[in-house]
Amino acid sequence: MSREMCYRCFWPKALCWCGSITPMETRTKFVFLMHPKEFKEEKAATGRLTHLCLANSVIHVGVQFDAHDGVQALLRDPANFPVLLYPGRDAQNLARGDFRATDLGGRRLVVLLLDATWSLGRKMLRLSPSLQWLPRIMFTPTAPSRFVIKQQPEVGCLSTLEAAHELLVALETSGLDRYPLPEQMLGLFQRMQDYQLRCAADPDRAGYRHRAYRPPAERTPLRGRSGARRARVFQVPREENEIGHLPVREAP
Repeated sequence: MSREMCYRCFWPKALCWCGSITPMETRTKFVFLMHPKEFKEEKAATGRLTHLCLANSVIHVGVQFDAHDGVQALLRDPANFPVLLYPGRDAQNLARGDFRATDLGGRRLVVLLLDATWSLGRKMLRLSPSLQWLPRIMFTPTAPSRFVIKQQPEVGCLSTLEAAHELLVALETSGLDRYPLPEQMLGLFQRMQDYQLRCAADPDRAGYRHRAYRPPAERTPLRGRSGARRARVFQVPREENEIGHLPVREAP
């Protein structure tokens, strides 16, 4: 018999996180563009939990967004200043002061985040020219990824929840927004992982790997053509450890 689910956090109702979350008010609007595979298949998807932490946020599910009415309405609204969180040579680093409140011209900052694996996120961007033309922002993270139950595809890649946390830190430092509850998202992230680790350590639970997770620093880097593409994206920022948000992959 299937377990009754909470369709806000997408966890079983017995493990629902919603009651422990206080939605934070922000001036910035956060738009999570979630790939359907992330929405349907990812048990540890942090984008949904991040959305619940941010009162001024929305999730749009899809692969291409040029014909998506909700996304296009946000991009066309003259009261908005839409940007894409995506690292690279042309991205403005909030931690360096490349982007300030005066740049908004009185408009509302709208940050779009791709919530998908690296390869799927690239495909979403390629299929959505309207996203390609957006100004890009990035940040210098205050810590490496805390994701234990998954492996990052490149040094500096963060989960969606960690990226939103680091982005809010950078926005507050830049004077663009406030971050009223800086411990909430990381605390939720830790509790979620602690639960997964307890399940993995229980030999009586089916459907979990029953072997210890290696610390992130001890894992073998992922290889392949996608790794070369990621390295090109990070070529300039990595020299100064200035990085942004990229998704994660399953740990080996």
